[in-house]
Formats: sequence, structure tokens, C-alpha cells
Amino acid sequence: MSLIPEGHSLFVIDITYAVPFEQIEPVLAPHMDFVKKGYAEGHFLMSGPKNPRSGGVVIAMGTSKAEIEALMAQDPFALEGVVTMEITEFSASNRGPGL
Repeated sequence: MSLIPEGHSLFVIDITYAVPFEQIEPVLAPHMDFVKKGYAEGHFLMSGPKNPRSGGVVIAMGTSKAEIEALMAQDPFALEGVVTMEITEFSASNRGPGL
């Protein structure tokens, strides 16, 4: 059984803070609520902060890049204009055990 349903693709969402972290902090809790919703709705597979803490990365799945762009436009980080996002679609042609 595949982790990725038929007709879906994987996406790497590279999020970079566009403002000092002090301006990120007030938006962090609403952003995390958005992330939890993304998991609950089956869009997100993995996520977490970059190291060093300059943003974060999300591995998502969806039927099109436009779908993921529309989803990520609802992220409070995007709504507040405190980050930039780069969304890259990819095909997972190789997988480790359990994936």
C-alpha cells in the first residue's frame, strides 16, 4: 500500500522568515493551529523548524501545486506577510523501508 494516494503528488514547502523572530513569535500559535489542521485534513506528512531557526519545512501531499499554494496562502504566517514560501513538487521514485 502506498503512502501517497493515486492522483496525488508530494510537495516540499520551504518557509523562510522574512522578518526578525520577534515578529514571528506573535503569529506562531495561530500558525501551529494551521499546521495541526493540515495534519487532521491529511495534507501534511512531516513538518518542523529549520536548524538554525530561520524558518521551517513542510512535506505535504495534494492533487496539484495550485491546491497546495491555495492551502499555504491560508497559513497565518503568509496572511501576516512574515515569511516567504517556496513550493516544489516532486515524485518520490525511491523510498526507505516503511514508506
